[in-house]
Formats: sequence, structure tokens, C-alpha cells
Amino acid sequence: MRSANRPLPSPFPEGWYFVASRKAVQRAGLLQKTWMGESIVAWCDQEGNVCVAEAVCPHLGSDLGPETGGRVCDGRLVCPFHGFEYDTTGQCVATPFAVPPRNARLGVFETRDIAGLIFAWWGIEGREPQWELPRQEPDQAGWTGLEINTLRFPGHPQETTENSVDLAHLRYVHGYDSVARVGSVSVDGPLLVSDFDFKTRRTVGKFIPVTMDISASTRIFGLGYSYVEIREHSIGMNMRLWVMATPVDGTLIDMSLASQVEEIRQTRRRASALGLLPVRMRAPLVNKFVAAMQRHDVLQDVVIWRRKQYRSRPRLCRSDGEIMPFRAYCAQFYPSPVEAVDEAPAAEEISTV
Repeated sequence: MRSANRPLPSPFPEGWYFVASRKAVQRAGLLQKTWMGESIVAWCDQEGNVCVAEAVCPHLGSDLGPETGGRVCDGRLVCPFHGFEYDTTGQCVATPFAVPPRNARLGVFETRDIAGLIFAWWGIEGREPQWELPRQEPDQAGWTGLEINTLRFPGHPQETTENSVDLAHLRYVHGYDSVARVGSVSVDGPLLVSDFDFKTRRTVGKFIPVTMDISASTRIFGLGYSYVEIREHSIGMNMRLWVMATPVDGTLIDMSLASQVEEIRQTRRRASALGLLPVRMRAPLVNKFVAAMQRHDVLQDVVIWRRKQYRSRPRLCRSDGEIMPFRAYCAQFYPSPVEAVDEAPAAEEISTV
């Protein structure tokens, strides 16, 4: 007899989700996209304030996107239908023909800007933010700009974020060596901490083999924001990685990876070729390599993610670590307790992966 399997209760868990980089919003002037199952627009005013709002005019329901004729003028979003103008608080502040109605207000989302990455809050039944992203922004002095790559595929942010505690897959899928948990996974409300070490062998420029000895410290705030501080020991450099899974329409998700590398002044013998380059070129070049490496690894995962089925009662072995504690952590982001926190069958006494 087959055991019952329950799907995840919602494709849109509560939390903070990536919208776009500030540079992308400024470059577009008016950016429109499907985000968390809704059509949204984003723009900046002349003071640099960002607004993320539903792409529907409250006047007579016009779409506000650029393809319809929506535009930004003097920092205000102008509706293409009757010229109603909205500021970045969402309030209608002008019309061409009459005093703006006070009750004409866009549905706006609370936003946060971290290192030039714009996140917006999606709440259960539209409720206000229940918790915050890190208040202290990472210092940008001496770090490269962000290198951002986005992949779109069928998936769910809980399934992709679960990889952060699934150390066995690092060995089996990505071929990492010496994978070891540092400390234990800890949970404090919406914050989950997962630290681990590993080694990976890569090829630079198709010909130069490099073994990277990495310590990764991961801070997860909900299912849309994972921040990883990385120390690479063999070369001697510091890196940052944001992993941001954002539901698009209930089936597809956008997986955005943003990386930075700290200025590399001293290089070790293993990186002697890097030392031949001017200091200003080292970190940007390494950041390109790191971004390509991360994209390669995520593409390996995508092959599995896009075809896998969520198992509410997985048959675990002893090498599976914190899968069920992670799922218990995830339950807080759904409207009601979910099957994910049900007690799983005990791990079988079998060899590790």
C-alpha cells in the first residue's frame, strides 16, 4: 500500500523576495514583471526611493506597465489611461483634469534595499512584515560590484532552500570533497544558520586545475533570502553570495545568484598567476569565475529540481542530517501547520552516501 503524500500547501510562502537590483530598476525606468503570482511594477523617484506596486491603476483598472504606455515622469508613475500620477508611497498626487482623489492609492509592497538588491515583502493575506531582513548592510568598501545571474525553472523555494542543509548532495551531485558540518544547524525565528566546509576542484581557463578549500557560513531568512559568507583558504580570499529563490506564477521560480569578491592584495603561491595582475583587476576577474562556478552548480541542481516531487514523509538515512528540522523551520511561513513538520520515519541503519 502506498503511503499518503501531501504537497506543500502554497507555492507562495510568506517572506521577503527579490524583485530586482537597484541598477536594473534605474536602467529600465519602469520595470514590470510577474512576482509571487502578481503583475508588479517597480521604479525610483528622484530621491532614490524605490516603489514596488501592483501593476493596476486603482482609478479604472489600467495596466501600468511600459508595454501599455505606463511611464515615469519626475519620479512619479503615470497611468497610460487617464494620466493619474502616483508617487513612491503609492498615493495619487496629480491628475490632468481635477484634484487627485485621496482614495486613489496603489497597492504597494514594503521594500528593503540590501547592497543594491531590492526585496519586497509578501505576507499571508496581505499582512504586514512579521520579521526583518538583516538590518546591518554588508560593508561595500573594498568589494566588487554585484555579479547577478538568474535562472528560471519549475520549482518551489522550500525545495531549493533545502539544499542548504542537504550536505550529502554536495558530494553526490557536485563532487565536493571533505564536506563537513561546522557546529550544528541553529534556528532563531525566521533565521536559520548552516555552516560547513568543503573542497572542490575547478579548472580555470579550461587548462589550469585549482583546488578550492572553502568555509561557508550561511544565514537564511525565510525561503527567499540566503546569504553566504565564503572564505577560500588555498588562494586566500573572501567572497559573498546571495541565493534568492522567487516564485513567479505558482509553477516557475526565478533563482537569482548575486556574488561579490573582496579586493585581493596578497596572493598565495598557488595563485601566483593571479598575483601578476594589477590589484584592481584581481577581484573582478575572480568574481566572474565565482559567478560562473555558482551558475554551473545550480544548473546541476536544476536538472533535479525541475523534475522532482516533494515527499512529505521522506525515507531518510543517517547521512541526511537536518532535513526534518529544516522542514519544521519552514512551517512558520505558511498559513497553518503543514505536513512538513510531521515526524518522519526513523533513519534506517544503512551506509552513508
